[in-house]
Formats: sequence, C-alpha cells, structure tokens
Amino acid sequence: MAASRAPPSTPTAAADGGIEENAMAILDSSGIKDSRDLHEDRATFLEAVRSACLSADNPSAPSWRMYDGVFQVFRNSSSLELAVASFQLLMELGKKYPRTYLTDSGGHQSLVVVKESWLPFLIGNGSASSEIGGNARSSDHLFDPSRFSLLIETMIEPTNATDDDNEIKAIKNMMLFQYLVNTLEADFVPRHIAYKESLDWVIFRESLLNMLLGSRKLVFKSFVRSCIHLLLNQSKGEARSASDLDSSLSYSSLESERTLASLRKLFVMIMELDLIRKEADTLGLTSRADGFRNPIMEVILDDLTYNTSYLSPFLLAFVEWKWKLEIILQYFSKYCGKGTVRTRRSDNSQQDLKLESVLSFFLTDTSTKAIVKKMGAEVAQLLLAHAYLVCMSVQGNSSDSTATTDKIGGSLHEISCNFISAFRNLRKVSPDTQISQFEKGALITAATLTRNLKNEQR
Repeated sequence: MAASRAPPSTPTAAADGGIEENAMAILDSSGIKDSRDLHEDRATFLEAVRSACLSADNPSAPSWRMYDGVFQVFRNSSSLELAVASFQLLMELGKKYPRTYLTDSGGHQSLVVVKESWLPFLIGNGSASSEIGGNARSSDHLFDPSRFSLLIETMIEPTNATDDDNEIKAIKNMMLFQYLVNTLEADFVPRHIAYKESLDWVIFRESLLNMLLGSRKLVFKSFVRSCIHLLLNQSKGEARSASDLDSSLSYSSLESERTLASLRKLFVMIMELDLIRKEADTLGLTSRADGFRNPIMEVILDDLTYNTSYLSPFLLAFVEWKWKLEIILQYFSKYCGKGTVRTRRSDNSQQDLKLESVLSFFLTDTSTKAIVKKMGAEVAQLLLAHAYLVCMSVQGNSSDSTATTDKIGGSLHEISCNFISAFRNLRKVSPDTQISQFEKGALITAATLTRNLKNEQR
C-alpha cells in the first residue's frame, strides 16, 4: 500500500461550459440514439474530459457533473473499449485531483478533505455531493455499503466463458472493484500518515473505509467471508488452451490478477484500520458512537478454522508477509496460547504469541502430541512452513520489518533449527502424515541455511 503524499488540489467546475453540456447530453441520450451514435458520443465525451482536465496546457479539475458522467459511461456501456477507456480516465483523474491529501504547514502535515468532490460511494447521510445550481439527480449508479458487498458476491459467481456479454460484464466488475478499492486507498493513505503524527482517532472515524464497514447496510462477517471466497477464486490458476486465448479472455486474465492485488490491498487496509481502532480504544479515544464490529482477523480465523481446506490456498494467495505471520500466530494462539482475559482498554501487547514461542511447543514429543490432537499434523506443518517463509522474506527485505522481526522473536539461525526440530517431532508423533512439496522446500531451505551458518562460524 503506497504512502505517497498527494499533491494539493481543489476541484472546481471546468471553465469549458461546452463539456458540461456534452455531459448532460450523454446522460440524457439513452434510448434516443442508436448504439453506434451513442458509442461515438461517449467516446468523444471521454476524450473531451481527458483533454480539458489532463492534457491541456492549463488543465482544470472536472466538475461533479463531468466526473459523474465518466462514471456513468463506465457503468452503462456494453463496449469493452469504452469500459477500459472510462476506467483509466477515472483512475487518472483520481490521481491528479485527490479528494483527500496532505499539505505542509509550518513543518506540520495537515490533512485536507475536499468534501464537495465527487465520490462513487454513498456513505454517511446517504446523499451525493451537491452542485451549485444543480437539480436533484438519480444516484442509482453510485455504491452504498450494501451494493459494494453485493458486487463482491456477484464476482464470486462463475461466468459462462463462451458468452461474450457475460465475459465483458465480469471484466467490468473486476475493474469496478479495483476502482472502488483505489478510491478507498486514496482516502486511507493520507489519513494513515496524518494519524501517525497526531494520534487523532477522528481522522479515521471519518474515513471512507470506516464509514463503509461501520454501516448497518453491510453485514461485516458475510462481507469478509465473501472476500475470502473471492480471494480463493481469483488465485486459482486456470490453464487455457490455445483456442481460448482471444483478446477478451486474455484481458480477463490480466484483470483477474489486478483484482487479486486490490483484494489483498483491501484486506490490509481493514487490518490496519482495526489495529488503529484497537490503539484508539486503549487510549480511550473511542465512544459508543463508534459502534462495534468484529476485527477482520477474528472473522478470517473463524472461517479458516471451520474450513481447513481453505487454509492452504488462502496462505498462498495472501502474500503480505507481515499480516500473514499475524494470521498464523493468531491461528496457533487458538490452540497453543495461554488464555488471557482482554478488556476493552487493556494493553495485552506483551501477551501476544511469537513464532519462537510457537516453535518451542514442538520441541518435545508430549507437547507436540497435544497440539496435533487439537489442530492436526497437516495444519501444523502447513502453518509452520508458511511462517518460516515469512522469516526468509523478512531476512531479504529490510523495509518496515521491525514489527515483524519482533513477532518472530529469534534469529534466523535459531528459527531454522527449531523449525527443523518441530518437523522431526511432528513426524515422530504422526508418521503417516504426508509432507507437501511446499513444506519440503521450506525444510530444505532451513537445512541449507543452518549448514551454511555453521560453516561460517567455524
């Protein structure tokens, strides 16, 4: 998740009134012109907006009406060409004219939110941003929390690959999801930076993501489970025959990869939000007005514990190693950790389980048998192998790894030796359990690294 500072800008109505008229003509032309004329009008409109707002010598920010027109072209067009063009235009406009950004003021970073800016979401009071002198408008094409959740459910449903219309709809849904997540991220990142400096919970209380997830229109547990199912679906590698490699299917495969990245980004943002909310609770900054929902980590763990067949594909697809290790440690804590009574504002950071402690549970036959009895040898092997992979990732990437290193709790040499010992004891107490190629690879890496480190010490 990028943490770049957005350049300050204040969206205002474009000076070219002709583009405004063109926008209204496009929005009102449905059912009047034939499809070819409508396609050409929409393509001309997109190019006019691009020229005025991005390509001109003195570009002006798009008005609410123009922004909304581009989004409606994206939502309503049956052409893949128009869908891609409008999607790319929306992404570029969002980058150039951010709604939420940071500005430097006397060496202090201040958060700026241009609340009059257009948004694809209907959150909070449920009303769209108003235009000066504008009439009441339909908002059926915008996304409230329930529609956002429904979009994810729709993306899970299998599509008929032989039906071009269904394929285009599937591609449009993936691009739409990417754009919505990008909008949430563009609001989230500057708030995250500002919060680190000020520790002002209100910054996140008013974030798009917090308001979206806290809405009564969104059933959070169902939403997270749908996201898990989508993650598993999008991460499946489907081999295609040569006859399948037409342009639309190739584009679908590319968008599937991008959607998977956006989905992981959404997971990480929610986890970060939960971490900040926990900190705000500890500091006494929250109130009953903030409401309550289960942390996403709890929902993920419940789903993975109940459906152990999801565990391996989920850990393979979820490659953000910091949060992957957190998921693994909390999974183990359900079976190995000492129970603690957590109060709303108590600091339990010292009681969190570390990987070094988890591995110590497998150093004797007795404790290994106890764990295997609770969670099974296959699950234990899988979690340990993925945890070791995180250790190797941290070793090879020094950026922002301090917190993760603390969660590991030991040197790479110590973790490697204990990892090998844990697998030996697992083999003793459960000799019939198969070891996957992934787990064998982790063991070979650990053995090689241990041997090399011993040789270096001689």
